[in-house]
Parts: sequence; C-alpha cells; structure tokens
Amino acid sequence: MDYRATILLYGELLFALYLLWRERLFRGGVQRATVLFLIPMAFVLRYCFLTYETLDYQDWIKVWIQSLRDAGPWKGLGQEIWSCNYNVPYLYFLSLISVSPVYDLLLVKDLSIFFDVVLAWAAMRIVGLLTGSDAKKLSAFALVLWLPSVMLNGSLWGQCDSIYAAFALLAVYLVLDDRPALSVACAALSVSFKLQGVFFLPVYFLMLLTGRIKVRHIFVFPAVYVLSILPAVFAGRGFWELLTLYLRNTSTIGDGLNYNSSSVYSLLDLSSLSNEAAARIGIVCTFFFCAGLFAWFVIRYQSMGGDRTLFCATALFAIGVPFLLPHMHDRYFFLADLLTLILAVTEPRLVLAALCVNFGSLLGYHAYLKMRYLLPMRYGGWAMLLALVLVLVYTALTLPRSADPEDPPLPAEE
Repeated sequence: MDYRATILLYGELLFALYLLWRERLFRGGVQRATVLFLIPMAFVLRYCFLTYETLDYQDWIKVWIQSLRDAGPWKGLGQEIWSCNYNVPYLYFLSLISVSPVYDLLLVKDLSIFFDVVLAWAAMRIVGLLTGSDAKKLSAFALVLWLPSVMLNGSLWGQCDSIYAAFALLAVYLVLDDRPALSVACAALSVSFKLQGVFFLPVYFLMLLTGRIKVRHIFVFPAVYVLSILPAVFAGRGFWELLTLYLRNTSTIGDGLNYNSSSVYSLLDLSSLSNEAAARIGIVCTFFFCAGLFAWFVIRYQSMGGDRTLFCATALFAIGVPFLLPHMHDRYFFLADLLTLILAVTEPRLVLAALCVNFGSLLGYHAYLKMRYLLPMRYGGWAMLLALVLVLVYTALTLPRSADPEDPPLPAEE
C-alpha cells in the first residue's frame, strides 16, 4: 500500500472527526465512544478494500486515466476519451490523478471516500433540521459511513456515486435551510457529475409551488451546469457536444430493460412485449407516478411546504423513479439508500423501509461484484416496492394536512 494514499485516508478520517467536533458531538460518554470507535473503524474497513480491483476499474476507469496521462492532463480534457460516457466534471478529478505518482486506483477510491464524509455530514445536517436531536445527528453520520452500499461503492468498487449523491443531499439540506440558490446550484452539480442526480429533481416542482424556491432560482441550474463544462470547452471539447452529452448517452444505453437492478422489470414477465414497447410503458408509468405525487401533495397537504413533508416527497421520487424506469443499473438506488436511511433515523417506524431499499440495492451489488445472484432479483424488486408503499403510507398517515405551514420537529433527545 502506498503510504501517500494511506495518509490521504487518515486525513479524511481527521476531517470526519473535525466535522463532528464542530457540531459539538463529543459531550456525552456514549457519543465519545461512538466517535472514537465506530468512525475510525469505518475507515479501517475502507483501508482493507483499497487495493481490490474490479472489472469496472480495469476496463474503464484505468483506461480513461491512461488516456488523460498520454495526452497530457489539459490536452486530454479537450479530447473525447474512447468509451467514456461520464460527464467532464468527474474527468477533472481523473486528470489530476493522471499526473500523480500514486497508484491510480488508490486515488480514485480516496476521492470517493472523501465524498463519503461529505455524504455523512449532509445527512447529519438534514437530521438536525428535522429532529433537533444530537444523538440522531451522530447516528446519521455514523450510519452513512457504515451503510454497506456506501462503503462498497467507493472503497471496494471504486465507483463515484458518492459525489453526485453528496451534492444531492447538500441540495436538499440547503433548501430546507432556506438557501434556495445554493440548493439549486448543488442540484446542478449533482446532475453534472452523474445523470442519476435527476432522480430527486422532481421535488423542486413542489418546492417551487410552496415558495421554498422562486422562479429566478431556476436559472441558477443551467448557469452552474454550463460553468461545470467550461474548463473542458476551453481545453478543446465542443460546447454543444458537452451540453448534449447525456442526450447522446441515453441513445447508447442498450436494449436491456434491467441491469441487475431491483426495479419493476425484475418482477414482470414481459416476454409478450418487445423491449422497446416495455421501455416506453415504463417511461409513461414514471411520468404518471410523478404527476400523481404532485397532485396528491398539492390537493391533500395545504402545508406541504413543511420540512418533513418535502423530505418524504424527495425520498418517494428517489425510490419510485428508478423503480419504474427501464434500463436501470445495480447502483441506481444509491440515493434512495441514503434518503431512506435518514428517514429511518428521524422516524423509527421507517426502519423497515430503509432495510428494504438497502436489501434491494445490495442484491444488485452482489450480482456484479460476485458475478452471480445471491437471490433472484425479483426479491429485491418486491422489497423496493414494499419500501415505496411504506413511505407512501407514512406520508399519508402522519404528516400534517393543513394549518401550520411548518412541520414541527420531532422531539429532541437529550
């Protein structure tokens, strides 16, 4: 193991502890024990995974970094890299990695682990807004770092889903904290790193209706997105090419309706339909799902601008959209994993929903990482559907329907 990568990992641990110290979460004996044992152990496990190479790294990420290295870090950003379907913000990081003497794989994973910490901090801040409980804030921070899909995604698999998800959680936190412009900027950064950031974007329509964001804030999104691609444009890439990158990528995703994902397509026998027809049905169902949620919140909840109401809506979109869409992959419920975990921390009645989502995600992880199915993917599909129903029922039965425009926080714990 390269000592420089180990130093970076140690620095990320210190950064995590510093964030907790700033929140003054070292006061009680139980809290100190949690911080001084569970948090470092989460990094020890990540350290054990650092040298593991997956086929994704060998066949794709390693090739992209080498292409950037061969062309030069700046010139490489100005060229279209063979087989690379990631947007350029992630390539900026790979470009920096390409000029480092440290083994590429270790830096790729250290980058994702850094954003694991950002994920944990954002989750903690959201829980603080929703509950006011220091114990639940610390629980959220620790549980995110220990969440199997988070730990495996970056430190074992070498994937970068923690980056787009970190900006997504920051976007949710900032809008709940009444900083709408910064929230929209983070949402744009989330989408600029990975298209999966769009899964939670429909909730901004509700935020617009409730006045949590204004029409003028919407223009922040395209401005930030354009700024995120400009360095590559200055390096030589075509502006229109990068602006339409996701549109071109969606035309090359393949004909498969399901790629080890616990989506609705894992439950259905669609042999009587062509893949194209089945995909169109899924897209139409996704549209009606989103429209139905919009109508439900608008009609049923006069006080839908409350924090918990909007957060539940965000979780519903993050589960329901990838559940219904075709062509979903094994890692596409990553954001749903995190949002349902936060819900479970704030409301113990939703622990089962969080477990179901993570179970469905991990079946997909197992299928890729072990190259075999632990259980049929339909088990994950049923679990995901159950989680969606549980969050819907919780939202219907427990959140306020009128009167107070702000949901009161759950009781704080000493």
